[in-house]
Amino acid sequence: MSVTIDITGLPAERVSVVPSPLAELGMALHALSEPGHHPDLRGWVTAVSSRLDPRLADRLCEADFLWRTTFSDVFAPFAGIPGRRTLPGATLAEELDLLDKLTDDQFVNAALEFTCQLRYDVQEPSLLDDPELRRRSLELAAARGAVQEQFARRLLEDPPVVRAWFRQLMLDCDEAFFADTWARVQPQLAADARHKTELLRRRGLGEGLASLSEAISLDEEAAIVTVDKLSVGRTATGDGGLVLVPTSLGWPHVLVLHRFGWQPSITYPASGTRPQAPSVEQLTRRLEALAHPVRMRLCRHLARAPHTTGELADAHGMSAPEISRHLAVLKKAGLITDCRRGRYVQHQLDLSAVARLGSDFIEGVLR
Repeated sequence: MSVTIDITGLPAERVSVVPSPLAELGMALHALSEPGHHPDLRGWVTAVSSRLDPRLADRLCEADFLWRTTFSDVFAPFAGIPGRRTLPGATLAEELDLLDKLTDDQFVNAALEFTCQLRYDVQEPSLLDDPELRRRSLELAAARGAVQEQFARRLLEDPPVVRAWFRQLMLDCDEAFFADTWARVQPQLAADARHKTELLRRRGLGEGLASLSEAISLDEEAAIVTVDKLSVGRTATGDGGLVLVPTSLGWPHVLVLHRFGWQPSITYPASGTRPQAPSVEQLTRRLEALAHPVRMRLCRHLARAPHTTGELADAHGMSAPEISRHLAVLKKAGLITDCRRGRYVQHQLDLSAVARLGSDFIEGVLR
C-alpha cells in the first residue's frame, strides 16, 4: 500500500521546499485535539489548552473534524490555485488570502471530504449542484454526529458565510496561541527548507526525497515518487509542480496531497523532530516474525543472553537447520544481532528494536 506521484517531465526548478504557516496551524490544531498522537508535544498542548479561551475552544469543536481524525486540504490552499504552481504564503494572512481564492466548490469538497466520504483522486460532481450527492452527504455527516451534520448543512446552504467564519477562526487561533508558536518553529522550518533545497540541487531529487523520510522513495526510471502509507492513492504533477512542506509539529505524520486537479505536495517532519519510523513492510515483517510460537520461545532465550545455534537446538529439542531457519526470519526482521566469537556465532535479541514495536506500530498506522 502506498501513495504514488507521477513526476514525468517535472523539471528540477518546479520542485520547491517551502514552510506553510497555515499547514502548521492545522498541525497545531490536530495536536491539541489528539495529544496521544504527539507525545513529545504534551507540554506544549497542556500550556496552550490551559490558557485557551473557552469560547474559542467551543468554536474549534464545531469544525474539529477538519483536523482531528485527518488533515483537510483547506490547510493547503496553494495547491488548489489554477496552474498548480503556486507556493505557500510567507505569512498566515497570505495563506488565508490564497484560501479565499478557491472556488466555493473547491472549499466545500475539501472541507466535507472526510465527513461525506467523497472520492479523492478522481473528479467528483459538485456538492453544490448535485441534489442527490448533497442528500447523501448530509446523511453521512449525520452519522458522524449532530455537530458535523450542522456544520455540513451550514456549509452547503451558505458557503461564503462558513468560509468567513473559518477565516476568522484561524485568525483568532493565531492571536490566541499560534503567533507565538510560529515565531518559535519558523526559523527551524526555514533552515530545514534551505538545507533540503541545497540537497536537491547538489544530489538530485532521489537523495533529496529520501532525506525527507524513509517512507519516501523515487523510482527514477519510472519517474514515480512513492510514499509508504497504509492507504492507496495516485496523482501526477503534469505541467504543475511538486511542493515539499516541512513541519515541526506534525511528526510522525507524512501527508500526501493527491486531490484530483490540485498540485501534489508532501508534508514531512523537519529534520531533528524525531527518528524515522520503520516502513510498513518492515513493521509487518517484525509482527509476523514474532507470531510464531517457536520464535517467541527463541526470543525468550536470546533476551537473556547470547546463544549459538547449537545451544538453541539443544535447548529446544530441534535440529540446527530448523533453528537456523527461524533465526533467519528474526534477523531479516531486524530483531536479532549476531556476534562472532572465535569459530562460534552468537545470536542475541535486539531489545531496543523489540521495545520500539508498540510505538513503531502506532507511528506506522498514523503516518
